[in-house]
Amino acid sequence: MKEASAADLIGQAQKWWSTAIVDAKPGVIRLRGYPIEQLIGGVSFAQMIWLMLRGELPSAEQAALLEAALVSAVDHGPQAPSIAIGRMAVTCGLPLNGAMASAINVLDDIHGGAGEQCMELYAGMAQRMDAGLALEAAIAEVLDAFTKEHGKIVPGFGHRFHQIDPRSVRLLRLLDAARERGVIAGRFADIGRCIERALQDRTGKKIPMNIDGATAVLYAELGFAPALARGLFILSRSVGILAHAWEQSQQGGRIKGPMPPAIPYSYTGPSRRDLVKS
Repeated sequence: MKEASAADLIGQAQKWWSTAIVDAKPGVIRLRGYPIEQLIGGVSFAQMIWLMLRGELPSAEQAALLEAALVSAVDHGPQAPSIAIGRMAVTCGLPLNGAMASAINVLDDIHGGAGEQCMELYAGMAQRMDAGLALEAAIAEVLDAFTKEHGKIVPGFGHRFHQIDPRSVRLLRLLDAARERGVIAGRFADIGRCIERALQDRTGKKIPMNIDGATAVLYAELGFAPALARGLFILSRSVGILAHAWEQSQQGGRIKGPMPPAIPYSYTGPSRRDLVKS
């Protein structure tokens, strides 16, 4: 086998990673082709996120909707497991980056993944509508299949804390206004609201759209892929995690568990028994 030349090895190394995102070399940083010095002070953070993920800059109204979604999911208090974990990590001696990493690691399918799952439901319903099904029929078909496989909890609807989620109410109003201005089509807003009605018909009680359902509508209307919903949620919630971790570091405290020591947990094992030697 012929030994590779130095030029061949350099060529292989250059091809090992390829990216259309950044062109960085001494004295030059271009993101999606834009010089960083033009982006700094020239675009908002929401516009920058859009540019990095989508390759082009959004319109001002698209950026405003994305920013609204990012603002809406920043924090939900220390009863949220991710926030609580971040605070507990600080009291165990972790620095801010460790506390943030610990908290972000639990943002998975159950806590943090509902937006992505909801977008996948919306996408399945939209595909059936494209195939000729009416809105209500498409929703019924997808809901039947989903609940048969996963159970009665539909991601994006209902909340253990809020009867009506104030965040989703505000986001839907912004989406309605954007629809009137022609910024979005409103198709996924219609799907989300129709799911609310279908769930009420099925259960006999109102199960309103929560923050995950509303941000799923917004991201779907803006054309984001479902898998990006989780990453966008993590970007948003990281702000709250950082704020809580910093606050806890200022308050102090050592090895704080999920409950004060005076509040016991429930022990369900056998009562005391003694080891008898044979």
